[in-house]
This record gives sequence, structure tokens and C-alpha cells, in this order.
Amino acid sequence: MPDIVVKKSRISGIGVFAARDFKEGDIVLKWDTGYILTKAEFEKMTREDKRYITFFDKKYVFMQPPERYVNHSCNPNTIGKDFCDVANKDISKGEEITSDYSDYADEDLNFECRCKGKSCKGFVKYQAPKDNI
Repeated sequence: MPDIVVKKSRISGIGVFAARDFKEGDIVLKWDTGYILTKAEFEKMTREDKRYITFFDKKYVFMQPPERYVNHSCNPNTIGKDFCDVANKDISKGEEITSDYSDYADEDLNFECRCKGKSCKGFVKYQAPKDNI
């Protein structure tokens, strides 16, 4: 049985959902790191493709399905660690897997938040990545 399922999301388009219960500290998704880009490659990307970039551990990671469908939340249930989404709280089967996009950088991709959570900030504002690649 798969650990996650991709389906329609109330947050935005499609999302990733837990197909089983996860405990805090469990790895929910391992990222495909076969698509790590240089800063020059990143800068040549279209705005649409940049939506799927995560700046993590001083690397531009072009997220692949299913991890590219993890939606933003101001109160996320995962954090990025060692190129994985790790549960930062218990996650119930059927719950949408979320991450705080403001933890991952690109200044061009600021957007209105649609998480609808109690602690929603209303706007996701990235901090520009440090020029260290």
C-alpha cells in the first residue's frame, strides 16, 4: 500500500495526501534529487517551471511528482530535512501533506496564500537565496 496519494486539493489544484497515519519524525516523502540545478540553469527556467523549485541545502532542486504537489500551508505538517518531507507532527490518514514554502527560497514567486488555516499569513513571501552555489 502506498504511503501517499495525489488527488484534488481544497488548497490549490492537486495535492498530496496521507494514505496511512504518520508519526512526528516519520519520513513522508523522499525527494527525487536527480534534478539538482545550477543557479544559471535556474535563472533560465520559465516562471511556470520555477514554481517547482525548492532551494534546499544550498541547491536548486527541481521537484518531481509526487513531491512537487505538496501544497503550502502557514501551519505545515512537514518540514524539509535531508531531501525529504518529514512529519513535524502526527499526520492522520486522509490529511493533506503540506510544507511552508517560505522556508524555501525564490524571490520571484511571492503569492497570495490559500491555505485557509487559522494562522494563515495571507501572503507567502520568499526570501531570496544566498548566492552560494
